[in-house]
Amino acid sequence: MTRPPTAAQRRVIDAADPVTGRLRGTESQLTALVKRGLAFRHPRPPHDHFLTPEGHRVRQGITPAPEPAGPAEAPASTGVFAARVGGEEAAADAGPARRREVHSAWQGLLELRRMTNPGGATDRPCGWERTHLVRAAALALEAAGHAPAGREGGGYRVRETPQPEAVAVHEPDGAALRACAATLEGAGWQVSEHREPRTGNRYLLASPRRA
Repeated sequence: MTRPPTAAQRRVIDAADPVTGRLRGTESQLTALVKRGLAFRHPRPPHDHFLTPEGHRVRQGITPAPEPAGPAEAPASTGVFAARVGGEEAAADAGPARRREVHSAWQGLLELRRMTNPGGATDRPCGWERTHLVRAAALALEAAGHAPAGREGGGYRVRETPQPEAVAVHEPDGAALRACAATLEGAGWQVSEHREPRTGNRYLLASPRRA
């Protein structure tokens, strides 16, 4: 189970601006929230701190679920909320509670885009997404209703790649793979389809769009 915020951290989170997620607290408190993935430091002066999508979920009182162990090839996640990248044992659980969590995290991410992108643009990824590529792409897919892969069988899998600022999306069903591409493009990602030389299986390469 992910360790919940301390009482002092919880007070800082609860006191955040309800719209922007702007935080006020001591430097040590804010730094601790950043390390836990619940806040980020704005890159431009005056370098204020704001809640991440996970931080917004904590503020809204959504209880974190246990983190699945997952297979060895599934990237590890940190923070309160973990978008399902595919391959987790719990990926088949798509009940109402999970859908509410994903919806809340996606709305928090859109607010993060509005607060940090030039001109308040929400149609392209923000800096947080560029440093959490796999989680960001997986959240876009899960929020749009795509099914993550379980331990076995169909569903999407999002994985890191050697290319900078690019993730690979695997989905054995061709129509579902094309639907994933359309979702990511609509969420502000540049997407291209490729074929694995060894197996011939098709997959997507997706990178955050800059403009």
